[in-house]
Amino acid sequence: MLMDYIWAFVIGGALCAVGQVLIDYTKLTPARILTAFVVAGVVLGAFGIYRPLIDFAGAGAAVPLTGFGNALAEGVKEAVDTKGLLGIFTGGLSAASAGIAAALFFGLIMGLCCKSKEK
Repeated sequence: MLMDYIWAFVIGGALCAVGQVLIDYTKLTPARILTAFVVAGVVLGAFGIYRPLIDFAGAGAAVPLTGFGNALAEGVKEAVDTKGLLGIFTGGLSAASAGIAAALFFGLIMGLCCKSKEK
């Protein structure tokens, strides 16, 4: 049990460290890095590489942006198998809907609770 937490911390920390290195040592904007992480999760999920990492590291691999991309890819694959071509358009959003809804909800709460600063 303790090793599960350690591996989640190590793998999640490594993914975040890659993002920090990209921010510090490249001219990539945070938006491009975010997009690259999501696309990397989609690509790794499409080739079946990311699922074993999630099985090994748990939330350390499922929570970062690459995990979101993987959830999109898995949702599309599952929806295409059950719904056909329509699944391309609905599967990703169905699979990631809980995360999207949570992000919107907590963003709304923070927007209501916090006051913006004027520049």
